Amino acid sequence: MTGERDLDALLNNMKPELQPGTFVFCSIAPNAPIPAALNPRLTFREQEGTTLVVLREEAEAAGLPYAFPSSLITLTVHSALDAVGFLAAITARLAKAGISVNAVSAFHHDHLFVPVDRADEAITMLQAISGNAS
Repeated sequence: MTGERDLDALLNNMKPELQPGTFVFCSIAPNAPIPAALNPRLTFREQEGTTLVVLREEAEAAGLPYAFPSSLITLTVHSALDAVGFLAAITARLAKAGISVNAVSAFHHDHLFVPVDRADEAITMLQAISGNAS
């Protein structure tokens, strides 16, 4: 199944879902193995180190320092990896409200990490954008 590319269709059908848990961003040394006790939601290798996004309790249990306690919102529309403007439209609206966001595009969906204390507000805004406000 190919992903959606039409910006209006993406916005109208994004159906944001708040995922359970509080996620944090950690960094381990470049080429260091990922601790076996961790189940990263995201792993990204950079020159300076490997970024891991894990549940806060996993980071704390492993003794890893972390930053940006966040809630994870999944935009459930199947977006094409080459779709143009989808995340730009969303993040611009969240930015206008002063909500920071770390966006990640995966194969099937886009995901937004937002500050824990702004998650409900972000969900409400995203639902309004998608026409799914309840």
